[in-house]
This record gives sequence, structure tokens and C-alpha cells, in this order.
Amino acid sequence: MIVLLVLLTAFGIALLALKAITKVWNPWLSGCIAMCVMLCFTAMGHFVYLEGMQMMLPEAVPFKRELIILTGLLEIAGGIGLLFQRYRRWAAILLIIFFVLVLPANIYAALHHIDYQNATTGGKGPGYLWLRVPLQLVLIGWVWFFGLRANRTSQAN
Repeated sequence: MIVLLVLLTAFGIALLALKAITKVWNPWLSGCIAMCVMLCFTAMGHFVYLEGMQMMLPEAVPFKRELIILTGLLEIAGGIGLLFQRYRRWAAILLIIFFVLVLPANIYAALHHIDYQNATTGGKGPGYLWLRVPLQLVLIGWVWFFGLRANRTSQAN
């Protein structure tokens, strides 16, 4: 999946760039930078594919357009929050909650074959969930590891 590729590539680049600049390996900050880059990348979809993203929500959900825009902005804010030690813990907690709360929209989209990029019902279908659900767990684990666990470890030192 492209999201995982963006996350891992950004991590590698951040790790090498921070080492070149500070002369110290900093995987903790690199992990937060990578998640911020990935979240900004995925947030773009909320604005570029607004119509298709609205299709990912059941008919009963009101204010779909506003909700999609809001969640895109929340992704960006959460990613930026990870970059600052002062806000990292709260950003990580809120992002974990966010990842849990958006999973039903991904499940709904898969069950209804939503192709959000083309705003059609010609999407990948339920088989997509075999990749999406584990990816969501990876994202939650990443935020926990680099945002919460690492934050606690660095404060103890």
C-alpha cells in the first residue's frame, strides 16, 4: 500500500537527515516526522477526492462534506502535534482514537465497493480489508511506539 511506502520512506529519509544534521541517530523523532508526512499525504485525499470520500460514509451520517474536511484537518493537526515534545503525548492519544474511529468508514467503503478516487462503486471490495485492517493496526502501533512509548522513555532520561 502506498501509505505504508510513504511512511517507511519518510522514516528512512528523516532518520538519515537528522543524523546528517545533528550527528546523532534519532529514531524517535524520525518516527514522528514520518507519521506527520504520511498523515499530510493521506489528508490530501480528503480534499482532492472529497466526493469519493463522502461516499465512504453511510447515508445516515449528516454533514458528510464537512466531516471529511474536518477529518483531513485533524490528520494534519495530529501529525504536526507529533513533532513537538510538548504536544506529542496528546497528539498520539488523539491519533490512536482517530485511527480507531475511521476504521468503520474503511470497512463500509470496502463492503460497498467504494472507489473513493473515482467516486464510483467499482472499488476493491471486502478483500481490501485483509490489507486495510492490519495496516490500521500498524498505524496505531507506530503512533503508540513513537508518540507514547518513546515520549515516556525520553522524559525518563
